Amino acid sequence: MGFAAMTSSKSGIASVHVLFVEDEFLISEWVAQALSEQGFCVQAVSTAAEALQALRRDPVDVLFTDINLPGDMDGTALARRAREMQPHLPVVYASARSDSIKPADRVPGSSFVPKPYEPTAVGRLLTAAALKASAEERVPA
Repeated sequence: MGFAAMTSSKSGIASVHVLFVEDEFLISEWVAQALSEQGFCVQAVSTAAEALQALRRDPVDVLFTDINLPGDMDGTALARRAREMQPHLPVVYASARSDSIKPADRVPGSSFVPKPYEPTAVGRLLTAAALKASAEERVPA
């Protein structure tokens, strides 16, 4: 993908497209707004099923997902499915329970952010993940 999903923002700087999966409405609204104010293009959904539908419609630059989600698929299963669709997709997991995800359950190269988190710090992490993925795609194998 290599920033294929990125668009130019009002400032002329590329905007990172983030698929944000969070089932807590107030957290979702607050973080999506905070990330948007930082220049991200954010699509917020509340379930893994909605996230997969979004990924089928449009590529994204980063998946930022809660681990504990409603329905039959959690954030770790979502990340694996998302990587099947976009093999180099950066993934950032979030959870209030740091023991809710074992390193072996994470997709390779992913990051973990404990809740509560500061959206500004998350924004830096999402930008770094997108830039790293883009640079890795440009390096010949």
